[in-house]
Amino acid sequence: MSTEVTTAMKINTLKRHFRESIKSLGRNSWMTIASVSAVTVTLILVGVFALIMMNLNKVASDLENDVEIKVLIDETAGKADEKALMEKIEKLPDVAESTYSTRENELTKLVKDFGDDFKLFEQSNPLRNVIYVKASDPQQTAKVAKTIEKFNYTYDVMYGEGKVEKLFNFLNISRNVGIVLILGLLFTAIFLISNTIRITIIARRDEIEIMKLVGATNSFVRIPFLLEGMWLGILGSIIPIAVIATLYHNVYKIIAPRLKGELVQVLDFSPLVYQVSALLLLIGVLIGIWGSFMSVRKFLKI
Repeated sequence: MSTEVTTAMKINTLKRHFRESIKSLGRNSWMTIASVSAVTVTLILVGVFALIMMNLNKVASDLENDVEIKVLIDETAGKADEKALMEKIEKLPDVAESTYSTRENELTKLVKDFGDDFKLFEQSNPLRNVIYVKASDPQQTAKVAKTIEKFNYTYDVMYGEGKVEKLFNFLNISRNVGIVLILGLLFTAIFLISNTIRITIIARRDEIEIMKLVGATNSFVRIPFLLEGMWLGILGSIIPIAVIATLYHNVYKIIAPRLKGELVQVLDFSPLVYQVSALLLLIGVLIGIWGSFMSVRKFLKI
């Protein structure tokens, strides 16, 4: 048999499997509705939780990136000494950026933040020249600050000691808890969806056994059921995707304008919703195929 004929036969067989998988959804409509409903409810929960966790991670990153070290320069330091200190700080491997600010600039910031009453200090400015430092990894802020403290002409180093460590610990715990919760939710989703699909296939075990008895190969029996699982996953992800998109669109319109100019921001509608939608579709399809595969396998051993 030529290669062209074999290829044509395989294509025709695959087309048949697709047609049969779609027809089977209609023939077993009640079980299809039950499976799709299980997928839908579970994926809505996964989608909502994914949106929340991704935004919480964004908030955590914003808070971390706002942490900086304020290095007060000793008044005895000359211009050359300040330049040498700046260069020494910039050479530290954990430093991402550093910015020099004169005492005049610091006073201007003080007046802007706390009012014109502080203009009285313009005649005799008590502030110091400052170097603002950001660590490449915000979690290393305390380590960088302790290193800078030892440099010559460093009068004091401020970074929110005590509070910063508590903030980072809280954010790390929150992230770890979030990862555990979302993994638990995904495991629950896999369990519920695959078991619902398994019940659907168990109800059709006679059909599988008859196909095997008349000589059908394992792959010939399995493929239509795998395709059914795929369709169930796709159908079950349509409503969750619509719900997630609509929900986040409305929430974003309310929250985003209120946070404009603030330190903490929410993730933009695009590409977040498209990423979550793709994730939900992928989860639905994979769980549908996996549930079908595991369920059919036990009936192929006859």
